[in-house]
Amino acid sequence: MTNDTPTVAVVGLGYIGLPTAAIIARTGCAVTGVDVSPEVVETINRGAIHIEEVDLDGLVQAVVSRGTLCASTQMPRADVYVIAVPTPFEKDGEHTPDTGYVMAAADAIAPVLDAGALVICESTCPVGTTDAVRDRLAALRPDLAMPGLAAGTPDIAIAYCPERVLPGRILEELVHNDRSVGGVTPRCARKAIAFYKRFVRGECIATDARSAEMTKLVENAFRDVNIAFANELSMIADKQGLDVWEVIRLANRHPRVNILNPGPGVGGHCIAVDPWFIVHGDPDNARIIRTAREVNDGKTDHVVAKASDLIDAFAGKDVACLGLAFKANIDDFRESPAVKVAARLARRYGRRIKLVEPYAREVPMDFAGTGAELIDLDTALEQCGVFVILVDHDMFKSVPVDERADKAVYDTRGIWPDQPRRAAASTSGRIAV
Repeated sequence: MTNDTPTVAVVGLGYIGLPTAAIIARTGCAVTGVDVSPEVVETINRGAIHIEEVDLDGLVQAVVSRGTLCASTQMPRADVYVIAVPTPFEKDGEHTPDTGYVMAAADAIAPVLDAGALVICESTCPVGTTDAVRDRLAALRPDLAMPGLAAGTPDIAIAYCPERVLPGRILEELVHNDRSVGGVTPRCARKAIAFYKRFVRGECIATDARSAEMTKLVENAFRDVNIAFANELSMIADKQGLDVWEVIRLANRHPRVNILNPGPGVGGHCIAVDPWFIVHGDPDNARIIRTAREVNDGKTDHVVAKASDLIDAFAGKDVACLGLAFKANIDDFRESPAVKVAARLARRYGRRIKLVEPYAREVPMDFAGTGAELIDLDTALEQCGVFVILVDHDMFKSVPVDERADKAVYDTRGIWPDQPRRAAASTSGRIAV
C-alpha cells in the first residue's frame, strides 16, 4: 500500500457502506464496493443509488464517472478492507447478536488477503468481535502473521472503527465527526488512523478494539436510556391527565435539565438494537439498559392502545397514519415504531387505515393483506377524519391549523400544539376530539 493511493474494498453497500465508499473514492483512492445484491451493484455501476441520503446521488455519480468507485459481487484484492455489513439479531427471540455477516465478510476477504493489508470492521458488534475476525483470518490464512498472535511484526493490521452518523447528514458527519479507532494492537490503531485521516477531519482517537466496540454500544444505549425517560414520563403524564410537552418545556428551563421529547417508541438499526448487545454481554448488570429497552418497546403498545381508542370513537372515519420512517425526513424504515404502530392498526381496522409517507414508493410488506393503502397528504386532509401522527416530517409540520381544525388528532410527536381541543388531551401525544 502506498501512502498516496491505497486500493480499498468496502464490504456492504447499505446506509453506511455506500456513503463511506463514495467519500473514500472522492479522495482519489480506487474503491470497490462489494455487495451480495446484483441489483445494488448494477445500480451503483451506472452512477445511481438505491437508498436516499442528502447529496449522495451527486457524489456517487461523480466518483463512478471519474472511475474511482465501482461495485462488484466479487471480493477484490485491496490494500484496505472496510467491513460495513449488518449485525441483526439471531432468530431466537432473545435479542442475541448475529455476527454471521461480519464473519462471512472475513471469510470472503481471507483468500485475497495480502501481506501489508489493513482490515477494518465498522459494523456495530458485540465486544470481542474484532478479535474473533482476527482469529477467523488466522485460521483461514496460517501463512500470514496476525496481530497479537505472532511474534515480531505482523503481516496484517486489524482495527475496529464505528461510525457515528445521523441519517440525512451522513456525508457531512462521516467527514467531520470524531472517530474512535480501536486496534487489535497499538500498531494496528496507528495504521488505521493514518487511513481515516485521508477523509476524516474530526479527531481520530486511538484505543483498543474492545474499548471501541463498547464505546459504540454505550453511545446508543445512553441515547436509548434518555429517550426511555421521556417515553415513561409521557405515559405517567397521560394517566394523570397532564400535557407532557408542557411539563418537559417547563422542566427544561432548569439550567441542568435537558429532557428529550417522547415519541411512539424508538427505531432505526442503532438505538433500537445496540443496547441489547450490552445486555447480552452482561445480563446480570445491564439492568437500567434492559429496562430502557423494555420501556421504549412498551411505548409502542401504549400508542396502539390510545390510537385505537380514538379510532373507535370515530367509527365512520378513515384514519391517516402520518409517517412510517424511524425518524423525520429520511426513507429508513428499519425497526421503525411508526411502522409497528401503523401495521397493528391496519391489521385491526383494515382499509380504514391510510398511510401517508412521502419517502415511501410502495406499501411496505408489513402491511400485506391488511388493505391499508398509501396516499398523499393532500388526499388525507380531504378524505380522513382521524389523524395519527407518528413521524415529525417537515411536510407534516407545515400543515396550517385551518386545514386540520376539524380533524380528530393523536399527535405522538407534538408537532401540532395549536390543534383545537374540544374534549381531551393526551400526553404520550396530543389528542384533539
